[in-house]
Amino acid sequence: MAQTVHTEQTGRVLTARLDNPPRNFMTGRMVAEPDDLVRSLDGERPIGAVVITGAMENVFITHFDVREILAGVEPVRVAMPPAASGAALRVTGAIRRLPAVERALRRSPAAGLVELRRIHDLFRRMNASDKVFVAAINGLAMGGGCELALACDVRLMADGEGRIGLPEITLGIIPGAGGTQRLARLLGGGRALEMMLEGRALTPGEAEAAGLVYRVVAPEALAQEAAATAQRLARRAPGTVAAIKRAVYEGASRPLGQGLHLERAEFLSVSGQPPALRAMRAYVDQIERMGDAPWQVDELMESWQAGTAVDLTA
Repeated sequence: MAQTVHTEQTGRVLTARLDNPPRNFMTGRMVAEPDDLVRSLDGERPIGAVVITGAMENVFITHFDVREILAGVEPVRVAMPPAASGAALRVTGAIRRLPAVERALRRSPAAGLVELRRIHDLFRRMNASDKVFVAAINGLAMGGGCELALACDVRLMADGEGRIGLPEITLGIIPGAGGTQRLARLLGGGRALEMMLEGRALTPGEAEAAGLVYRVVAPEALAQEAAATAQRLARRAPGTVAAIKRAVYEGASRPLGQGLHLERAEFLSVSGQPPALRAMRAYVDQIERMGDAPWQVDELMESWQAGTAVDLTA
């Protein structure tokens, strides 16, 4: 079988192109290959950011292959209440850690549960990573494609005819790869609920106005803009990247007191590390030499924001 993920590295940025012609549907295989890729990045200091984009023109990921969803649920043919479904997922999640058991489950009626857990695990692993994930949405991104973009830390989208959204309700199902949770956390519950109940697909401009994507750029500039963004963010200290992602992804959905406690813990965990000490000393030295804070001088402010003032990756 042809590979569905093609990668290339430039500096500290790894670009992953998702390729499943002719429609660029997401499939179990297209989940397994990125999962292997993200696992392989653990401890890879030379890589600081990953750009994810579609290999096909005007298509990021159309959506998850509905045929695979059907194949996963049709053998069961029994509608389980949420409590029973949750119990089945917990049992499957516990026993599938054994490779032989997981292979057997993939050949059983529980295959759909295994794949559902796998895509959730992949996206959680991206959120917990010390790499920055940048979605370069080069066109259509519906259903699972939208959920993949939501699992990235930064989202850029090409202007044009592409659409992004979660239309699962039109098929009688709900988003199953984290869409209900991540969209609500990003846009707020009310706006996310309306969008999912309507099954609305947003234009690039609408997605930017809603806050779903960071910014919209011309199609011909998307790859360069995503690469520049990734190169800049790849200069951040990996430990600090991981800490700020934990504070946001884990803390922002908790009660304020718990979120603040997590923030304090993460602050203490990174502020005494060599990159932070090196950068803070350089910053203080710069103030003493100039008499002004670097953020009051445009060219100095730009060097700090660009990550070129001090090497934080060593």
